[in-house]
Amino acid sequence: MPTIVVVGVLVAAFVFFANTYAEILWFNQLGYSEVFWTERVSQVVIWVIAFILMGVGVWGSLVLAYRARPVYASAAQQEDVLSKYQTQLEPIRRLLMVGVPGVLAAFSATAVASQWQTVLLFLNQVEFGEVDPQFGMDLSFFLNTLPFIGLVVGYGVSVVLIAGIAGLLMHYLYGGIRIEERGGLTVSNAARVHVCVTAAIFVLLQAVNYWLDRYSTLLSQDGRVAGALYTDVNAVIPTKTILAVAAVLVAVLFILGAIVGRWKLPIIGTAMLIVTALVAGGVYPFIVQQYQVLPSEKTVEQEYIAKNIEMTRKAYGLDAVQADNYDATTDTAQNALAEDSATTANIRLLDPNLISDAFAQLQQFRPYYSFAQTLDVDRYEIGGEVQDTVIAVRELDVDPADSWVNQHITYTHGYGVVAAYGAKVAAGGRPDFMLGGIPTRGDLTSDEEYEPRIYFGENSPEYSVVGGPEGWSPRELDRPQSESDEGDANTTFAGDGGPRIGNIFNRLVYALKFGSTDLLLSSDVNEESQILYDRSPKERVQNVAPYLTVDSNAYPAIVDGRVKWIVDAYTTSENYPYSQSQQIESAVTDSQTGGQRQLTASGEINYIRNSVKATVDAYDGSVDLYAWEPDEPLLKAWQNVFPESIKPYSEMSADLMSHVRYPEDIFKLQRELLGKYHVTDPDDFYESNDAWSVPSDPTVEGGGVAQPPYYLSLKMPDQEDDTFSLTSTFIPQASAGGQQRNVLYGFLSAEADAGREAGKKSEGYGTLRLLELPRSTVVPGPGQAQQNFDSNTEVSRELNLLRQGASNVINGNLLSLPVGGGILHVQPVYVRSTGDTSYPTLRKVLVSFGEKVGFADTLSEALDQLFEGASGATTGEEPNGDGDGTGGGTAEPGTSTAEEELREALTAANAAIAAGQAALAEGDFATYGDEQEKLNRALERAIAAEAEIAGEAPVDEPAEGEAPADESAGADEPADGGDGN
Repeated sequence: MPTIVVVGVLVAAFVFFANTYAEILWFNQLGYSEVFWTERVSQVVIWVIAFILMGVGVWGSLVLAYRARPVYASAAQQEDVLSKYQTQLEPIRRLLMVGVPGVLAAFSATAVASQWQTVLLFLNQVEFGEVDPQFGMDLSFFLNTLPFIGLVVGYGVSVVLIAGIAGLLMHYLYGGIRIEERGGLTVSNAARVHVCVTAAIFVLLQAVNYWLDRYSTLLSQDGRVAGALYTDVNAVIPTKTILAVAAVLVAVLFILGAIVGRWKLPIIGTAMLIVTALVAGGVYPFIVQQYQVLPSEKTVEQEYIAKNIEMTRKAYGLDAVQADNYDATTDTAQNALAEDSATTANIRLLDPNLISDAFAQLQQFRPYYSFAQTLDVDRYEIGGEVQDTVIAVRELDVDPADSWVNQHITYTHGYGVVAAYGAKVAAGGRPDFMLGGIPTRGDLTSDEEYEPRIYFGENSPEYSVVGGPEGWSPRELDRPQSESDEGDANTTFAGDGGPRIGNIFNRLVYALKFGSTDLLLSSDVNEESQILYDRSPKERVQNVAPYLTVDSNAYPAIVDGRVKWIVDAYTTSENYPYSQSQQIESAVTDSQTGGQRQLTASGEINYIRNSVKATVDAYDGSVDLYAWEPDEPLLKAWQNVFPESIKPYSEMSADLMSHVRYPEDIFKLQRELLGKYHVTDPDDFYESNDAWSVPSDPTVEGGGVAQPPYYLSLKMPDQEDDTFSLTSTFIPQASAGGQQRNVLYGFLSAEADAGREAGKKSEGYGTLRLLELPRSTVVPGPGQAQQNFDSNTEVSRELNLLRQGASNVINGNLLSLPVGGGILHVQPVYVRSTGDTSYPTLRKVLVSFGEKVGFADTLSEALDQLFEGASGATTGEEPNGDGDGTGGGTAEPGTSTAEEELREALTAANAAIAAGQAALAEGDFATYGDEQEKLNRALERAIAAEAEIAGEAPVDEPAEGEAPADESAGADEPADGGDGN
């Protein structure tokens, strides 16, 4: 049996060592060994100190109690039950007196060691240069010092309590404390001194707690608003001061009791402290709140509400919001959008939440590739103009049931970036790709201009074994030779992306880590092999910067010839005085979160800054951290801890800077708070008569989930030029009865473009602009705009026709834009036919302004409907004429796209025949004529699609002399886009 125990301990020790050694290799390879060692060494030091404090405290208490035991006992004492216990425990007493404190100390020290960040922040803190509005203390005291002191005092209380209880048990076991038969209690002098000293230390620690509680009132979230309110300032803080002084006096009484050998004074003092705590700490504040505050709450709390408003806005960066009144009109007029061409030309028609399947069908090429369910929005310069872009990487999708060799040796990486214009589509409503194909080609870049291999991404395998010596026969499947060829090319990873596992010991370590004997025995692992793991960009950033909170979305960009994942990271705290705390999950969750956009942050915070921008190279996994807000005090403190980890943002290249954007999570937190904190007058804030909320996403069935913010290039009314921005809207907060008015009260934008100069941040970046709409004008919000779309009879009729033939009509994201002196709502409408190879295609565009609705094949046509025949808008939706999805050439014959086009055309033809016959039966010859025109166009499309399938001609190239079919139109709508709407 002892042999089995020893072997088990050795095996467990080796597994622990193997995991630790693997971590060391991972951090060393990545160049962040300072993070690993600083964290581990600090944890060990804290653990040792905490272990000594608890261990020595409990051991010392036990030893003192044992040594002070009565030497002589009466015959009755010798025969009682305790004497029997003493006899039984004596052989193992020494072991217990060391083992029990050791076990208690180990567990408690482990809990304290997990608070290493609190300790390091205290030791390396940097002052904010700002003070709190109540005590005049620098804010660093609340964010750095107060949590540390609270940790130390809390642990001290635990040590004293546990040590005291252990000492009492030892005194009782060995006769120092005895319960007499008559009910009395006998305490020896030594036991009394022991108890009194322990109680004195405990009460002194409580005195410190009372004193700290004065400052903690500024962090309270229990009142009407966060922070110390009238009752706290005028009742709680003074009574906490009194209790702290009283506790010190009681501690002195305990010491006197130990000296003079009397219990009376400490017992009286303790009773008085308890009474004082109940009266001064509970009853008195209750009376003040009930009878002084509540009858005049609005007046007496005004000062403290003002403090809360000021500090909350500072804590979340809302103090610099540029708020303007926007006298939005709901009336339409010709050429109303002529001055907003910069915005209308960039209205994004491609919905990144819907077109993943279109990317997959048109750009996946092989079943072992995949795209994220929710794509990203970025911007690229094409032909001298910056274009909003929907972008994704072609990642790997390996069958988990496949062989070990295929999962970890053969399929190791994805290939290429795919990008489409956001403001226009190609023929047939398909994405108009500016970059795609294998090898990559298009308007954006060429195959030679960037490294397309994606070894590190959001859907990479758990681990891959890559690399080999010169002349090594390639084992990794690289990519198809072309989209249509059956042959595939192989490659060998040539970067430095993971720890080396060429020697048998490292292979054994990782075989244990991943539980794989194949990793240890496979002949495909060679002397130059590397193992790639922890491959998610967010995971890698979180590992090398555990002190930061990582944004829930990482997005890819082509930067300086490499694919880089850009990740935003934050310094956060829950100890900012007078600031309203937020639950991160609830504030950040919207209709886009979930899936590959899983939330990485959790808990409550009341302070946040986007202090760091990080990049992860998609080829070799290298991580770079840039100090985006270098003067932020928490970041400066962490830079004192990890001086080599974070680079200045002046080292960011111009190419990288052009893709940095304002992050989503902090924007969601800001908009959530701005619903209340746009009000800066304390009286109005108290009345909550102008509270806003974020509207629910009207495109989600059932509702109840927040509408996500949208990246758009737009020009706000007070801006001279359009900028890439992150936008959201506000509607009134629901009434107490749950009634919701879906009218627009506010429009928020954050300037998201960081500029295009190396190491230089745009002056406007991060500017929050808030448009407050008049309450007298009813401007429909997103939900009301959707309702207007759905209830419009012409729209319903057209959509019902599109639904025929088992096709699904899908509403795209509903965008809101401040143009034309009002608010324009734009929603693309997609149609998806049945079949495994189908995907959504853009067929219609819905627009609304005020209560008026436009509905047409193109955005420009819909806007012209809306604005009395001539909107004056410039749009960027026109297709580039090639329709191939790669920026050049034509679609290949025989693809599923042509087959889908044929099915849709035949469905449209059948619908037109049925509608025409119905109109003819009613004698409506005008409608019958319209339906015959639709029938002719549908037949033309069917003939062209059938020819494309046969390899004779593409759909979007009609025969010479033949009028081209309206490819961008829906299946059964007139070519001019008008339907009498």
